[in-house]
Amino acid sequence: MDAQALHTHPGAELSGRAKRLKEATHQTHDRLDKSIMAHNPFASRERYGLFVKVQHQFHRDIDALYANPALDALLPDLRGRRRYDLIGQDLADLGIEALSPSAAPAFQSSDDADLPTALGWLYVAEGSNLGAAFLLKEARKLGLSETLGARHLAASPEGRGLHWKTFTAALDAVELSDAEEQRVMAGAHAAFARVQGLVDEVFAG
Repeated sequence: MDAQALHTHPGAELSGRAKRLKEATHQTHDRLDKSIMAHNPFASRERYGLFVKVQHQFHRDIDALYANPALDALLPDLRGRRRYDLIGQDLADLGIEALSPSAAPAFQSSDDADLPTALGWLYVAEGSNLGAAFLLKEARKLGLSETLGARHLAASPEGRGLHWKTFTAALDAVELSDAEEQRVMAGAHAAFARVQGLVDEVFAG
C-alpha cells in the first residue's frame, strides 16, 4: 500500500498558506505516513483498532478548537468538521477502550487557544480527513463501514475534495503577521509530532 495515499488527493492542488504548510511539513508528514503503514494497521480489526486509538487521542487534543468562536468565524462549517465523537463510536463498535490519557489535551478550552497555532493543528487534522478515502477502502476489507467502526473516515456530503478546498481557501484568506505565520507552521509541526508520538506509543504497546 502507498503510504502517501493516507493524506493526499489527486485533485487537491494548494496555494498560499496551505501550500507553504504542505511544503514545510512534507518530510515530517512522509515519515509519519510510512511509520503508520509499517505497523500494518489494516492487517486485522485489532491492528486497525490501534490506529483508531491514535486518532481518538489526537482528536481529544484538538476537540476544544471546534467550539472556538473566533476559529468558527474564520473557517467554514468548523463544528461540522468535528470527528471526536465519531471516533469514540468507532472504538465502541470495535469493542476497544480508548487510550488512557497521560496528560491534559493540547487545547483545553474552546476560547483561549492561540489562533495561529490552532490553525496549524487544524490543517493537519483536515488533511488527514482528505486522505481517508484510502483508509476507508482498506477498512471495508475488514468488514467495516461508515456505519460500523469506520464512521470517522466517511466523506462529507459535498465530497472530500470540495470539503478540503473550502477549508484551505479559508485558511489562505486569514490575515496574519510574520510572527503569527511562524506559529501556524510550528502548530502544524507540533500536530504531526503529536501523532507520531501516539503511533510510537500505541503500536509499541
